[in-house]
Amino acid sequence: MRDEVFNPNPVVFSAPKASGRQSDLLAHSLWVNDSPSSDDEADDLEPIDQDEIYDLIRSIYDPEHPNTLEELRVVSAPQITVGTNRIKVEFTPTVPHCGMSTLIGLCIRVRLLRSLPERFKVDIFLKPGSHQSEMAVNKQLNDKERVAAALENPVLLDTVEKCLSNVDGHELDHA
Repeated sequence: MRDEVFNPNPVVFSAPKASGRQSDLLAHSLWVNDSPSSDDEADDLEPIDQDEIYDLIRSIYDPEHPNTLEELRVVSAPQITVGTNRIKVEFTPTVPHCGMSTLIGLCIRVRLLRSLPERFKVDIFLKPGSHQSEMAVNKQLNDKERVAAALENPVLLDTVEKCLSNVDGHELDHA
């Protein structure tokens, strides 16, 4: 699909061992939120937090390298904002001229659209000042028709699927 590697030697970081997140602490507590459930609670919408969104996108693989977006520090929890029915994700390309930025943003969007309830509107943006074509990439990533057209391209869709399905640590075919 491409002949040029935009960042042949990215900096790779190790994944943190334990997050100590509030959601992890609550999951292991026997007493927090330990109330009998009722039929009224079934009607309540389950809130989604920044950590849950980060967990969904951190394992996406970079289209150019056999590393996750977390390992390359392309995504991080502080770059995610969660509102009532809106999620905003900022990501940072590894280099300011990264030609894969639109594809990375598309992978993030597809993962979230497949994983979240339909009530959420998802906005994907490059971190301000992190890319030379920031405005153009942001426009592409948040235009429904452009996203739909991109996902109709079988080669592009296959690349997105590889980035999303590569959760076992197997290297992507970078030929």
